[in-house]
Amino acid sequence: MVQQALAQLQERGIVELDDERKAAMINNLMVAIVSDRAANPIINAGSLY
Repeated sequence: MVQQALAQLQERGIVELDDERKAAMINNLMVAIVSDRAANPIINAGSLY
């Protein structure tokens, strides 16, 4: 599921991720998939880059 989600995001030009950000996205998607609680949206108000 995660691999398909990332492939679709990149195919559609929605995001372009470097390896570090791709790893973070994979981690976040896996947590959302296997969590026993509903996901809560987080607003990112800044970036380290």
